[in-house]
Amino acid sequence: MPSSVPTFDDLMARCRTAVHLEMRDSYAVDYEKGPFADWRAGHRLDPADRASWWRPWLDLISETVGRGAEVRRARIVSEPVSEYTRFLYDGTFTNVAAGEQVRWLPRRQASDIALPGNDFWLFDGGWVHWNHFDGDGSSLGEEITDDPGAAGLCRHAFETVWALATPHDQYKIR
Repeated sequence: MPSSVPTFDDLMARCRTAVHLEMRDSYAVDYEKGPFADWRAGHRLDPADRASWWRPWLDLISETVGRGAEVRRARIVSEPVSEYTRFLYDGTFTNVAAGEQVRWLPRRQASDIALPGNDFWLFDGGWVHWNHFDGDGSSLGEEITDDPGAAGLCRHAFETVWALATPHDQYKIR
């Protein structure tokens, strides 16, 4: 481990590739509690009203892609999907609009893939940003490493999932 571990923002600012694998059927992260509650109450984002849904995360993705980096996200989901996954699916057009590529893989199709125990971001194939959650989906923080074994596992897992997954615009939610 180097003496100076970069932050997530440092890694995003300098990466050429950033991939993200999500494997949970629900999350209880604070910044989504309000939007998820609004969605449950019937609110839907209007693709034509970009100002109403554009946010700092989408600025970051847009800037990252704009400087030539590739950003990909894959989601492994149980089917039929959870209510939370429906919420994510309904809002994914915003990620795509910012330049992120997104694919979906039914969990049943991931049974023979060696997957890490936690969601992660992988930057330039070498830096892993682990996302830790408790059983209810609340964030327990992050961990960043350049351990070659962890990076190799994440790289292989992501690319295997990506090859099997369906692009967002073709995935039909069940």
